[in-house]
Order: sequence, then structure tokens, then C-alpha cells
Amino acid sequence: MSNRLAALLANWFPDKDSCQWVLASIIETQRSSYRKTGAMMLINSIGKCYGLLSGGCLEADLKRQAQKCWQDETNLTVCYDMQDDSDIAWQLGIGCGGLVRVLLQPINRDNNYLDLLTLKNQLDNRNACFYHIDTSTTHATSGNNNQVLSKDDSSLAPLVAIKPAPALVIFGGGIDTQPLVKMAHTLGWFICLVDSRTAYARPAYFKEADLVINQDYDELEQSLLLPKADAIVIMHHNVSLDTRALQLVKKQAALATTSYLGLLGPQHRTEKVLAQAQILSTDLPCKLANPIGFDLGGELPESIALAVLSQAHAAIEQASGKSLGYFTSNIKQVVNHAS
Repeated sequence: MSNRLAALLANWFPDKDSCQWVLASIIETQRSSYRKTGAMMLINSIGKCYGLLSGGCLEADLKRQAQKCWQDETNLTVCYDMQDDSDIAWQLGIGCGGLVRVLLQPINRDNNYLDLLTLKNQLDNRNACFYHIDTSTTHATSGNNNQVLSKDDSSLAPLVAIKPAPALVIFGGGIDTQPLVKMAHTLGWFICLVDSRTAYARPAYFKEADLVINQDYDELEQSLLLPKADAIVIMHHNVSLDTRALQLVKKQAALATTSYLGLLGPQHRTEKVLAQAQILSTDLPCKLANPIGFDLGGELPESIALAVLSQAHAAIEQASGKSLGYFTSNIKQVVNHAS
């Protein structure tokens, strides 16, 4: 299951009144930590939790701490500090070496569900927003003022910027598209699959896709069906259809917002596609990735899908895509021999 907030809220919503719930939010970090301020997870009274605040080190203890919130009807702040060897963090084996402060807040009708219903609605409609986590009160029912805001407010802290999951639009529903859809689904992305051919892009073949469109591309120029794209991949294995898809990307407002645009195939083929489309690469909404993907090696569809999604992910997150490095150490092991 995806750890994106929209997926967590989708699991919480059907059972929001059938058991007790706690929202656990990171409100402060120092030095190294697995997740940063604003990360959230949901814990319920039947032993389930959705989301991660660590690599699995803290979650069991947070479940235990959540029991106190329900029993006392209070919020609770828990601090895990790896710089203090008497802290529970050492017993839990947390290895990041930093400090993490977590606020636990019961979620119920009396405190307006911490405004999570509004937050879920915003994410379901793919709207960006801000979520204020109220740390000023201790009682769970009388003073929780968590709220969703449409714009930034520097007077409120912590204020978490919430974005909908990235939207990936794929043109071309062949067999090699299937691993791309599956991997994007694992990332929690919104997936829109488009193909004008009736024998392709069938929902039965792409069950993980959120939206499958089987229409002529001319009909999509003014369509409201297409999501506001964060990444676009064109992979028809057909020069004419690739041409029409590029023309649609240039004309369609929802597609023009993309941070990543990739076209499968060698560059000499892409020159033919651009010439046929009568488009210069500079006319496109962003740089055209071609050949598509990072150089990860491998020729199978799964390897290509990983290379493409890695490049798209880096573009969306505005990351370099470079290696983070390799560990080297000059520390020599000292062995003490008993006399």
C-alpha cells in the first residue's frame, strides 16, 4: 500500500467511527531522521496503522503511546532522542542519530476529526493545500484546531504543504506499459492511460490505472478528462500516434504543466516524429527526454519502466538524479588483546 497521505485517509475514512483513531505527526526533527516535520501516520484501536514515521523503529512504541491518548482523552507529545543514551530511542534501536518529536492526537467527531475530512476532500479532488497541526492544546476534545488552509500563513506552525500525488499520463497501452503502470501505482501516483486504439489500453489489462481513456486524440484537445500532468510518457511504438500525442501535449492546457516529457525510441526516430508533427523541441512544455530514462542497464520492460520512472521522479522532485555517493572510511579497527 502507498504511504501517501491520500491513501492513508482512504483507509481511515470508512472506519472513522467504528474504532478509535490517533493522528501521529512529526512536529520537530534535529539532525538525521527517516522522515521530516509534517510526516503523518494513522493508528487505530484494533492494532492497525497506516503510514510510516520511521523505518519501522518507532511504530510499535507509537501504538503503545496511542493507548494513553484514548484512555486519558488527551494529546501526547513523544520525543525520541538518539543523542541521549538513556532515551527509549536507544532501546528501540533507532539508527539515524537524530531527534524526532511526535504529536499524537485522537481523531473523533467531537474535535471535527481534526479537519481530516476536508483534507481528504482536497486530495480526492487533486487540490494542493496547507494543513495546520495545532500543538497548543493538550485536551483531545476541547481545543484541537487542526485546520486545512488554501494558502500559506506564516503565523501558523507547524504548517504542512500538502500536494496531491503526482499525475502520470501515459500515451500508449501496449504490453510494455504494464510494468510502468504497476510501478507508478506502487509509488502512489495518479495514473492516466490514453490510447486511441480500441484494442489497447483496456481497463482489464491495467487495473492499477486510475483513469483509462480510449478516444481519438483530436477529441481530447478541449477535454476536461485529462488530469493536470506532472509527468508524460509517450510509448505507442507507432510514429503516427506518437506524432499526434506530441501535438496534443503542445495544445492541451492540462498537459502543458508537466515537469517531465519522455518519448520512447532512438533519437533518429524522434527527429522523424517531430518533423511529422511540425514541432520544434523548444515548443514543448519542458525538455524532451529521449532516449527516455536513466542509464540503469537492462533491456526488459521492467528495467525500462524503472529507468523511466526514476528519471520522471527526479524531474518532479527537482533532484539531480546523481548517485548520493559511496561510503569510504579510514577508521581502523582496534583490537585489544587481553594480557
